[in-house]
Amino acid sequence: MIADPAALEDLARNALETGNEEAVLDRLKRAAVEIGTARLWQWVGLLQRSLDRHEAAIDAFARAARLAPGDAGIAHGRAYVALEAGLPAVALFETAWRLNPGSGEILTGLTSARFAAGEGDTAADQLALVVKNNPGWIDGHRALAQVRALLSGKAAAGLSFAEAVTARSDQLALWEAWIAMLVAGELYREALDVVRRARRQFGASPWFDLHEAIALSEQGQIEPAEPLFAAIDDPAATVWRVRHLLRSDRITEVLPLIDARLDPADPALWPYGAIAWRLTGDPRWEWLDGQPGLVSVADLTGDLPPLDRLADILRGLHLARAEHLDQSVRGGTQTDGPLFSRTEPELRALRAAIVRAVERHVAHLPAPDPRHPTLAKARDRRIRFAGSWSVRLAGQGHHANHVHPQGWLSSAFYVALPDEAERGGGEAGWLTLGQPQAGLGLDLAPVRTIEPKPGQLVLFPSTMWHGTMPFAHGERLTVAFDVAQPR
Repeated sequence: MIADPAALEDLARNALETGNEEAVLDRLKRAAVEIGTARLWQWVGLLQRSLDRHEAAIDAFARAARLAPGDAGIAHGRAYVALEAGLPAVALFETAWRLNPGSGEILTGLTSARFAAGEGDTAADQLALVVKNNPGWIDGHRALAQVRALLSGKAAAGLSFAEAVTARSDQLALWEAWIAMLVAGELYREALDVVRRARRQFGASPWFDLHEAIALSEQGQIEPAEPLFAAIDDPAATVWRVRHLLRSDRITEVLPLIDARLDPADPALWPYGAIAWRLTGDPRWEWLDGQPGLVSVADLTGDLPPLDRLADILRGLHLARAEHLDQSVRGGTQTDGPLFSRTEPELRALRAAIVRAVERHVAHLPAPDPRHPTLAKARDRRIRFAGSWSVRLAGQGHHANHVHPQGWLSSAFYVALPDEAERGGGEAGWLTLGQPQAGLGLDLAPVRTIEPKPGQLVLFPSTMWHGTMPFAHGERLTVAFDVAQPR
């Protein structure tokens, strides 16, 4: 065994970066026992966390904290892993904060822990006080915007930014962060107002021009947005330019722009390629979204604990009173934090059943294709999740059509649903695949609709447009996740 602690740390760091945690974990654990350093136990905890083994990670971090009680990094890691696991974490974050009171990352973690403990209003008030005393702290503003959106709705999200630019009106980064937050939350009218205020403060800027063009176009103001987009030559603006052209019914300009920049390693443009190809009758849309095996539907009921028990647990996690700032939920709430990192036995059983289902789905995907954003990926790696959460929709609730550019495969797992009479009959509440966002103004129907059933899991490429039909009454309780891009 390697006995040099520094070499072992390098080994662990490399394993995290390459996704080979299991290959070195036992060696690190033996070394941590034999050498007995806090840093090695910290690395063991990090490896276990990366494998979603949070109970083992908590134990490793607790060992590290006993050996180095004054280490703020270890204390922070211990608190963060506990928060992800769904365990009480406020006191642990407070310990880390005492050890490093200048850490904004610890403070925003403490805010999340308080929110998870049912103390959302207190969390927002305390973070707001710190942000007010430190108006240039941009990450604090972003965290506070999300908390305020969850508690009071999107209209409250930008309050701290508005106050801060009064105190620090000369900080360009603060204005840009405010504008970016408003755009991410689809608050385009407010974003347009702030862009114009910022331009009066700082003068002309291509960045301001781009965000003014975005805000105008996304509100349907095509003509004033056009000269702004025409003057922008920035690859980072391609998706927004494509959206503008689609909204303007200029498909002949969209096609070469998409074709020139499609890349299997970059998911951003593929959903728009699917739209453009469908509109022009190009058979590539079927190659992208229509191949048999890209979408699967499976009944997991036999592999799960009782769904009513799972539903009760999930309902207890829906602490928000309003929608996330930058998510697709309309008329409902979404849980915060990685659901599959929690330690409740029912959620661990759900995770295990879903991993097996994803493995079966991957095994039956169409043949590998290096040109395809889904089929180009390796299939021999461990299943990992880029995110996992629950959504609870009430009557008239739905998901706006959207995509998940950070994922490889996306999902819907149904836990509780209204009966047919409640939901309104027909396809009310059904999952839709392939239909673009309503805001693009395109007359394209879904390529497929799927009736939800309790215990059913639907898997599909993360680049595929998806959403749900509104339903009349009742509760629609689901679990969703993104399978991470294989490493």
